[in-house]
Amino acid sequence: MQKIININEFEELIESNEPFFLLKHSTTCPISAAAYDEYQSFMEDPASDKKGVYLAVQEARELSNHIAQVTNIRHESPQVIYFKEGKPDWNESHWKITKDQLFSVK
Repeated sequence: MQKIININEFEELIESNEPFFLLKHSTTCPISAAAYDEYQSFMEDPASDKKGVYLAVQEARELSNHIAQVTNIRHESPQVIYFKEGKPDWNESHWKITKDQLFSVK
């Protein structure tokens, strides 16, 4: 799991056209902490072959806002967005972020 903090890092991911998950995570929210644990468990599972990045909203507000603007997906935290071919393909937030739910994304 790679932490990203700036717009350039995000744009490089988009330009690569490789699929990846992105977690927007709040460092002060217990719901976000639970989602982070589920996300981390999914990313570390040997059955998961997906790339995953995350950002801490408090540390990367400009990046978080940029992602909301370019994807046209309203910001929520916690929130996971799956990008496929450089575009958002799926997203979910709050308690719906579970390891099982992430495994269901194609």
